[in-house]
Formats: sequence, C-alpha cells, structure tokens
Amino acid sequence: MGKLKSHQKLPTEWNEREILREKGQFWTPSWVAEAMIAYVSENTDLIFDPATGRGAFYEALLNINKQNVSFFGTDIDPEVLSDEIYNKEKCFVENRDFIKNPPNRKFKAIVANPPYIRHHRIDEETKLLLKKIATSITGNSIDGRAGYHIYFLIQALNLLEQNGKLAFIMPADTCEGKFAKNLWKWISEKFCIECVVTFDERATPFPNVDTNAIIFMIMKSKPQKTLLWIKANQAYSDDLLKLVTSKFKLKEFDSLEITIRQLKEGLITGLSRPEQNHNGFKFHLNDFANVMRGIATGSNEFFFLTAQQVKDIGIPKEFLKRAVGRTKDATESILTLKDVEALEKENRPTFLLSINGQESYPKSIKDYLKVGEEMGLPSRSLIQQRKPWYKMEQRKVPPLLFAYLGRRNTRFIKNEAGVLPLTGFLCVYPIYNDQEYIDNLWKALNHPDTLENLKLVGKSYGSGAIKVEPGNLNKLPIPEHIVAQYNLKRPYKNADGQLEIFREPKTKYGTTKRKTAGNSGLA
Repeated sequence: MGKLKSHQKLPTEWNEREILREKGQFWTPSWVAEAMIAYVSENTDLIFDPATGRGAFYEALLNINKQNVSFFGTDIDPEVLSDEIYNKEKCFVENRDFIKNPPNRKFKAIVANPPYIRHHRIDEETKLLLKKIATSITGNSIDGRAGYHIYFLIQALNLLEQNGKLAFIMPADTCEGKFAKNLWKWISEKFCIECVVTFDERATPFPNVDTNAIIFMIMKSKPQKTLLWIKANQAYSDDLLKLVTSKFKLKEFDSLEITIRQLKEGLITGLSRPEQNHNGFKFHLNDFANVMRGIATGSNEFFFLTAQQVKDIGIPKEFLKRAVGRTKDATESILTLKDVEALEKENRPTFLLSINGQESYPKSIKDYLKVGEEMGLPSRSLIQQRKPWYKMEQRKVPPLLFAYLGRRNTRFIKNEAGVLPLTGFLCVYPIYNDQEYIDNLWKALNHPDTLENLKLVGKSYGSGAIKVEPGNLNKLPIPEHIVAQYNLKRPYKNADGQLEIFREPKTKYGTTKRKTAGNSGLA
C-alpha cells in the first residue's frame, strides 16, 4: 500500500480541515490536490483556479515544486483571499464571481473544487442566469436540478485553450443527475475525457460529507473512444500523484484499481460507477412490480402527527391512516405493527391526516385546518396544487417498501404493519397479490447480488449511501440466477384467483405493460 508523505502531516491537516468545516468550508486534501495540479501543470506557465478558497491547490503547486508556474485564483469570499499563503510573487488572486463575471481570456490549465450548492438553494434570478449561460455555451438547456457546481464546470471548460487541461473534483451527481446525459454528451463530443478518479469509502477526500467525490481530468482536444477509470482505495497515498506524473503510463499500484473503459459504455453506465455489460441484464424490477414514490404531504409538521397530537387535537379515527416517515423508523427488513407501536411510544409521528376533500367535518378538524391556513400552508408550492389544499394524496398500502436514501444493506422492507409510506420510502407493488410471490420477490430484492445493482440506477452519496428515484428503481437489474432461485417466473394466482402466466420482458428495461396488484395513483 502507498505510504503517507509524512506521519505528522495527516493529523495537522485534518485538524485544519475540521476547523474550516465549522464555517461550512472544505478544502481539498493534499494527496488529491497535488495529483490534480500535476495533471494540469504540464506545458503551462499559469494555472487558474476559479474557486480558490483557502488555497489548497496553490499549496499543492508549491509542494510539487513547479517553480516556473504562476497561479491565478478567484473567489467571492474576500476573507479567504487575505490568507498569508497568497502573499507570493507568482500568485495573483481576485475577489470575483466566476459565474457572473468570468475572466475575459482563455487558460491552458484550470483546476478547481467548485462550490457544491444544490439547485433548491439557488434563487430564481440566478437560475435564469445559469440556464442562459449553459445554453449559450453548450447549445442546449441543462435540467433545472443541476447544482451550482455544474455551471462552474461548463464555464471553466468554455475558458479552456486548445490542448489545455482541466481537473475538477466534483460530487457524483455530476454524472448521475437528470441533467447528466445532455451535459456529458456535450463534453464527450467537444473534449477528450482522459481520466476519471473515484474513491472507495476508506479513501474519501471529504469524510462525513454526504457526497461521493470524483475527479475529472479533461483535455480540450479530439475526443478519444476510451478513458482511464481509477478507483483510489487508500487516502494519503502517493500512488495517484505517481500515476499522473508518469502521464498515466505506470499501471501497477497497490492502492489504485485502474481500468481502461470504452467512453460510450462509461457514459451509459455513469462515470461514477464501475464498468458494466449492459447487454447482460434480462430482468428488471418492473418485470415483477411497479414502483411509486411515497406520499408527499407538503408539510409533515402539519399532516404527520404523533398519537399525543391526535389526542390533543381530537381528530377522529376516520381521518387518520397509519404511516411511516423516516427510513430510520424502519431499520429491519420487516416492519410490523409492534414496531409502529414502539415508535408511537417514543412519540414519533405515526398518523397521517388523510382528508379526501368532503365538505362536512367535525369542529376539531375545522379548527385544525384554520391553524394550517394561519401557517400559510395553502400557498406552499406543492399544497396549492390541491383542491382543496388539505386533500391528501392517496396510495394503496404497498406490500414492500424501499428506503429512498439509506446506507444499510437492507433496502427492501416487508410491510407487515400495513402502513402508508411518506417520501422517505418508495412504494413497491408486486404484480401479484399472492403472498408467496410477495415473499419470494422480497427475498430476491434483498439478495446481495441484486442490492449490488442499486449503484447502477441510483445517485451515490457519502458513506455508501445511495438515493434511487422511482423511475430508476423500476430499472433495477435482477440477475437471472436470482429470478430462477426464487421462482419469480412461475404462475401465481391473481386477485381474481386465476392463474396468471409470467410474460417475458420484451424490451431493454423490461417495460412490458402489466396490470400491477395494488397500483394506485394520486387522489
């Protein structure tokens, strides 16, 4: 395994990073920053960092002793630019907004750890500007769910000189989000994606942060059909730096897994994910079940109540349904009524206020709805689409639940409690109501070989967490040997007691149309 550069360096740097973490700031660790700087610093006399922060990349430049290379950085925070590290002869930093006011020139070398600001934290005026920038540079609009860091990447690539190099460390959603397809189509057609570096959980550059980091090393030159895909398995190893300084010629390293991948395959799979043979999957979840998201209340604090709140408000039972909200409220592979009662004793919400819109209510309900109006709930974006505003979404009780975002291995939960899930879960409705079929499907879905495929359809976050949208969970590949082991293709009795023959999938993702047991839409 690779060695630490210094036995003293890790603790000191770690403490400094933790201090910055308190301020909501993060810097790129030295072993990562130095490899990125080594990549872009070939054949240039100037490196540009559009989000320079406390100077991790400038420090890396000093560490690898590129004496003839100057550094130019910009940042919107004047406080960080006043750090002593920038008081060097060949270092120039500016208080500048890279998105709204980029430098009016091209660069041979660009390196950055751009600000990670998710789309829901970006104001509408800025979103319009970002959309305009993306369209003018790429020729296509980028889905509005792209975070701020995506536009940093687009803007930086636009400022790259011919044969110039860019190294960005980004979250995994850069190649997993809804916007990823259009983004990477543009990049792959206009640039050469030389190398992608991913990190094992043990080697994550940003511990305790809910995102998986990826380094993209891109050159403005003719696109190539292959790319180098790296997985780093040890933090603070010199191996990544050695690989880059060898111009990717050295391939034997204890701490690195190195794969030459076809660009087309990598883009289909998602560059954050290991290589896959996309022709090898015959069966997918929607061959055996239908997936829907859990109920979105629009205001859990108002609609999702504890037993004590139900008692205090005086809500009659006919206006309530048992529900579960958080994934940590269902930690086992089976959720029973006893589990829900235990949550109730812990004063956790377990009752959903479910009103179907009828005009006549008891006084306790009328008074409580007035409280909701005083809270401004009718004007909230999701709630205002309902007529009346307090009418709740409807679902039939799903036999299986899926933990929408979670870190544990058990993601599919048998819903023996008969509860309705909120948006912390997805509803999984098997195509047959037959209990044996449901049990077999539950076992098949929780098999390690099936769970391993979640990374192919989900967004990866820190500490092994994976978030899977309903449409993508439908595409979850189920290995053929698992389908056979749990006899998922044999006839089962449908709701009418008739034997129904399983129909083989006809398309890539098993999108054969079927009537799904328990399928239910909105109210």
